[in-house]
Amino acid sequence: MLSTRMRRPATQSVVALRSLRSPAAQPLNAPWHRFASSQSRKSDPSPHWIRNSIGFAVTGTAAFLGYSYLTGGKEAWTNPSVVTKQEPVNPNDLRADFVQEKRSLKSPAVHTWGSNVYKVVDPGSKETDIKTPRRFKYFDGQVLRDLKIEEKTGAAITENGDLVQWGKGFSETEYQPTATLTGKNLTSLALSESRVIALSSDGTVYSLPMSKDEQRTGPKLKESSWVPLWSNQSDLSYRVLNPSLKLGEKVTAISGGLEHVLLLTSSGRVFSAASSTENYPSLGQLGVEKLTWSTRPKGPADFCHEVTALKDTKIVQIATGDYHSLALSKDGRMFAFGDNSFGQLGVEFEPERPFKDAPFSLKVEKLYKRNLYVPKVTSIAAGGANTFFTVDAQRVLGPEENATDVRDLGSVTADTWSCGRGIWGTLGNGKWIHLQDSPTKVKALSGMNEYDEKTNQVTPIRIRTMSVGTTHVSAILDNKASVSKGAKDSLDQSKDFGYDALWWGGNEHFQLGTGKRSNQSKPVYISAPPENKKTQAEARLQVIPRHKGKVGKRNVSMEQRVECGRHVSAIYSAI
Repeated sequence: MLSTRMRRPATQSVVALRSLRSPAAQPLNAPWHRFASSQSRKSDPSPHWIRNSIGFAVTGTAAFLGYSYLTGGKEAWTNPSVVTKQEPVNPNDLRADFVQEKRSLKSPAVHTWGSNVYKVVDPGSKETDIKTPRRFKYFDGQVLRDLKIEEKTGAAITENGDLVQWGKGFSETEYQPTATLTGKNLTSLALSESRVIALSSDGTVYSLPMSKDEQRTGPKLKESSWVPLWSNQSDLSYRVLNPSLKLGEKVTAISGGLEHVLLLTSSGRVFSAASSTENYPSLGQLGVEKLTWSTRPKGPADFCHEVTALKDTKIVQIATGDYHSLALSKDGRMFAFGDNSFGQLGVEFEPERPFKDAPFSLKVEKLYKRNLYVPKVTSIAAGGANTFFTVDAQRVLGPEENATDVRDLGSVTADTWSCGRGIWGTLGNGKWIHLQDSPTKVKALSGMNEYDEKTNQVTPIRIRTMSVGTTHVSAILDNKASVSKGAKDSLDQSKDFGYDALWWGGNEHFQLGTGKRSNQSKPVYISAPPENKKTQAEARLQVIPRHKGKVGKRNVSMEQRVECGRHVSAIYSAI
């Protein structure tokens, strides 16, 4: 810090000397200039010029020696063999990006920021908004299986598969992190407006109240025991969702909106169910035509419905917004259904029918020049009233083209598209618009390329993962740079940089992590969280790739993941 403080006065002294040494640089009407001009006619200026030059030289040398003495230290002057070098971290220096990587090796952590009205971002703080990423002390030294965070509540699955909940949405009086559903070997979770949906390693789907009081007072199921013909009553209230599965089939992924949840099975089938005790999903998000509360089949309200329109298609990924649903097939087609009030389904908004309850395939080929590109959807993401999807578009030979005249024949362009509500800049296309019912290209995340030294060719940079909150979005680029000759999975032995993380959209509660409240309509970088309150961020934030790190005395393979919720954000170490 001493070198930084002393450097500025020395720099100002040099500037002052330069200005005094260059009279011609001063205004012609300056009084001292007029005086010097009148005196030059009466006397020889040479002696004065020599005397002034010597004075300036002595002054400059003294300033330089004094500056060197202060910045280099007294010991470096008295003992020439000792060299003291103090250099502040330069944010533009790529070496600074290693800072957060090395720090993550010391201790896995969770960083959160955004709205803290409901004590979700920092339960121990009285601040209503956390402006920049802050370490969540409860999870220090822990790696998680999954984490979901919303404005009113947060939930995480620990390394051993237990569910932890916190925030005022969980308890108005005891909102500190608390283990709830334990012993189920959970792997992933989803949050609705009133319930937590959790998936176990064996494919069992649990639905439990978000409220701690309802977990204690609600109806409790009987659980099997390790003792034959013996059962125990569960400690808290929960339900089990039971889709009609085939022999050997199990649920492998879940995704939830405010009122519904989608289940993806190992055979590529999709089921949907209600996930709210407040409202029944009646905007088509279940994918069953004409299904409402009054027309639902007999049985429990959270009965699992197979989305039969997708029955003959193998689905590999599912995503949900607040009131709409997406599904991606193995052959690269995207299906959408549910609410379309803001054009989030990617088709024309019809006021007389603001939702579509029958899944349909989005015509992605219309987004490209016909007969020149073959597009294939590679990933989907949704949140709030927005939809995002990535496309690999391969250049093919047109009907009237000659192969010898087409230079980019066979090349692949990776693009990112968005649709839905963009009033907060959530579309990422640089525009502020209420309704976008035709997909628009996110140019900052499209058409990117990099040179691959291993294959000696230019390859497209794709989106690795994307998390969509209610008003803001984060995208992780699949561009981990390596300056090592060989691939290594331990960051303390390699010279790999992390994945670039970009943020955009609404920032009313500082959920973008920029430290400012202004919204962003285009993807931007944010700074890495500082090591402590006394230091400033050294470099832009990057997401740490999978690597082997220390968790206590164990070596664990882990990575960092990003989660965007309703006005809140998080980065956590995941196993």
